[in-house]
Amino acid sequence: MANKTYFKATEFTNVKDLLLDAVNRFADKTVFVIKNHNEKDEDKKYTNVTYKKMLEDIHAFGTALFNAGYKGKRIAIIGKNRYEWSLTHFTNLFGGIVSVPLDKDLQFSEFEQSVKRAKVDAIVFDPKCTALIEELKKNNQTNAKEFICMDKIDGYKNVNDFISEGNKLLKKGKKEFINFKVDPDVMNILLFTSGTSAQSKAVILSQRNIASNVYAMQLVEPLFEGLVTIAFLPFHHVFGSTCMVVMVACGITTAFPDGIRYIAQNLREYKVSIFVGVPILVEAIYKNIKKEIKKQDKEKMVNTARKISNVLLKCKIDLRRKLFASIHKPLGGELRYIIAGGAALDKEVTKYFNSIGVRVIQGYGLTETAPVIAAEDYKLVKPGSVGRALPGVEVDIVDKDENGIGEVIAKGPNIMLGYYEDPERTAEAIKDGWFHTGDLGYFDKDGTIFLTGRKKDMIVLKNGKKIFPEEIEVILNRLDIVEESFVFGMPKDDGDLKLTAKIVYNKDVVEKEYSGKSEEELREIVWEMIKEINKSFPTYKYIKDLILTDEELIKTTTKKIKRPEEMKKILAEG
Repeated sequence: MANKTYFKATEFTNVKDLLLDAVNRFADKTVFVIKNHNEKDEDKKYTNVTYKKMLEDIHAFGTALFNAGYKGKRIAIIGKNRYEWSLTHFTNLFGGIVSVPLDKDLQFSEFEQSVKRAKVDAIVFDPKCTALIEELKKNNQTNAKEFICMDKIDGYKNVNDFISEGNKLLKKGKKEFINFKVDPDVMNILLFTSGTSAQSKAVILSQRNIASNVYAMQLVEPLFEGLVTIAFLPFHHVFGSTCMVVMVACGITTAFPDGIRYIAQNLREYKVSIFVGVPILVEAIYKNIKKEIKKQDKEKMVNTARKISNVLLKCKIDLRRKLFASIHKPLGGELRYIIAGGAALDKEVTKYFNSIGVRVIQGYGLTETAPVIAAEDYKLVKPGSVGRALPGVEVDIVDKDENGIGEVIAKGPNIMLGYYEDPERTAEAIKDGWFHTGDLGYFDKDGTIFLTGRKKDMIVLKNGKKIFPEEIEVILNRLDIVEESFVFGMPKDDGDLKLTAKIVYNKDVVEKEYSGKSEEELREIVWEMIKEINKSFPTYKYIKDLILTDEELIKTTTKKIKRPEEMKKILAEG
């Protein structure tokens, strides 16, 4: 069942025309806010980049790149989220240059392998990635010959050098880049999925893939001119880069964060009104709110206010932002929307934010789907679900079991062109136009999608019972003492699996509430909590064993657990 539409938007076949339209509508409005970290003068502490200025920079940078011979070539981008990252990506798309976003946290071997596999010709990099670039040059095993720094550093050309050169060329009448006609259906973005380079898949995306997804989101989500967002999602991930395009298309200003530790500070600093993040970030904000309320001994008062608010809402009286002004103030006072994706968000977190006047929208997608397949929308609120299929996207469930749970498949203009130089994997993933996600889920009677877990992560017991570890992890993670958890089946001698939880405890909570306790005492405390949780499950879902640690789980940069690697580590440690 396709989603309804609530808003109007103009449909484009490519990102270039989409962005040109945005510049035309919002020319003098701020598209990006850049913090000048070394500037103490408050009047000069921030630089506001207008849509018009962004387009001028794109045209100049692209003209210089074309002049340097990069028309039809491949340019990688590596570094933290910043204006120069966005500028390079947009410039690549405007000129049909293949954009290859790379994870700044890659180990050198993975970085080199990715550059080699993608046949990258040039790299635009953040100064903090200089060591990677130096080693790459020294090894000389790739096709990359040009290295352009995002800032001015010795020994390298920088983005501003190219912009200056491009402006001179434009004055001389060089218009090849500006006049370049985009083909919306060829490879324009090459993205590596999470994992080690040997295992990661290189996903080919076209401009039509991205533009169609942006258009669909505009039809169903409350994305309004004048809102402010902050780019916490890494741009090298398709969720981050597509959201960047969405924000620009809708006249929303994007600020750049100082790091995860500064989430609350940055929300206040920029008066953020729409926050997009993976569940671990959303849940971190939630836990901080709860901790502050508990510290002020206001839990009872807030819970009472939430009940009153829910009654008033049924009477169509919305006083949530007034009732919970003291909660909103530390978050900047303007936060109205949270969009979560990339993994399952605890429905209790969704309910809590919605009850205090912050609308949470849960979405679902993959790199291969550019990225959004389905989402809750302006009207649909079903905590625990991922909403309905976006307009223009078809979703089906195949190979269902007796409970209606099967694999989620999707078809639409957002589906990737394929895996780069890997026809076998492409044929396995896309059959008769349908992309097989590898995710398991089911529809309710309204066509709303509920996910239960990854097909490959499902635990199947000897008696045929199926367990989805993610649904148990969500419940474990609600415990204050739990920082994160990993549920898995430990192999037994009889060929069956013993359901086991590896729990990383929260050091701050332990220090404050369980100071002086030994590791064994802590384990007993957590085990008692697990036994209580077990009572809410059928017997076959009981957690039978516990591994307690303070060591962080192995995760991707978007904070997803690398399950195979974590499992290998556990088995190796015995």
